[in-house]
Amino acid sequence: MLLRRLWTLLPVSALLAVTAACGGDEFDSGDPGDKTITVYSGRSESLVKPALEKFEQQSGITVKVRYGTTAQMAAQIEEEGDKSPADVFFAQDAGALGQVAKRGLFAKLPADVLGKVPAVYQSRAGEWVGVTGRSRVLAYNESMVPKDDLPASVFELTGPQWRGKVGVAPTNGSFQAFVTALRVQHGDAKAKEFLTGLKANDAQIRESNIQIVQEVNDGKLATGLVNHYYVYEQAKEKGITADKMTAKLHFFPNGDTGALVNVAGVGLLSKAAEDPDAKALIDFLLGGEGQTYFAEETFEYPLIAGVPTAPGLPALDSLAAPQIDLNDLDTLDATVSMITEAGLA
Repeated sequence: MLLRRLWTLLPVSALLAVTAACGGDEFDSGDPGDKTITVYSGRSESLVKPALEKFEQQSGITVKVRYGTTAQMAAQIEEEGDKSPADVFFAQDAGALGQVAKRGLFAKLPADVLGKVPAVYQSRAGEWVGVTGRSRVLAYNESMVPKDDLPASVFELTGPQWRGKVGVAPTNGSFQAFVTALRVQHGDAKAKEFLTGLKANDAQIRESNIQIVQEVNDGKLATGLVNHYYVYEQAKEKGITADKMTAKLHFFPNGDTGALVNVAGVGLLSKAAEDPDAKALIDFLLGGEGQTYFAEETFEYPLIAGVPTAPGLPALDSLAAPQIDLNDLDTLDATVSMITEAGLA
């Protein structure tokens, strides 16, 4: 089963925690008129809880949230099927949303929701929609890697000059989506060659993007493949601006897969198709206040017009992202198997 395959990548403690959570009745669907909705969040609590609390305060709607990795939550929804208590799935990447959509578990979103976001950042069938944009980058320590030595392509990172110098987080949803993009853009054989090359080149495996950026900034790692906003978040925690960090961002040029722009997005479960409270949450996330929160507090790219990006970030439309249809990133199970077979997890 997909759930079993995905969970083989998780620490035992995480697996036990999720299993325990799934056993209780905390997330019973309840009365549809009680102004309570249930969200399965593949995004971390620290990132999304403040936004959900703002929504609760403004709407009077109670939001129950089950947190886990995006892979966990997608697999849980698939296992539960039409009996899932979830009303909304808030995922870290388009691939997981697409995989749930393929199982026929999402309702089509209303036209007024889809109309807020550019078509490139939503499902072709209207079953999920991006909330924010997130660019893949190479974080690097400016004292350890001269700018002139930065790679033009992510494929260069399997070369001898990068041996033991590249941090990766193979169990992270954003890394898995990046590998799926490699498969889509270059084929499975090339993607597998890249993964086995990373392993052979002593890639430094870490639990999270946060850990990678911390180690890059502290000089314990030279580089790491992460999402762009982690450097900004850690700068904020330190009370400095991102330009004062030793960890810098390298955006790969020329449409390289390493510059993938993915989305964090939402899907509406079929049982909540007519639930105005669930739709109200999606409207909030795609409204000015929700978009401003993610731009200013989590340093992601807003997807609706008129909301500025965080100071210092290059404009979303200036990035040399690969021309990959996010709808094609829906083969997460095959990607997870490939990462495991390469010995990275």
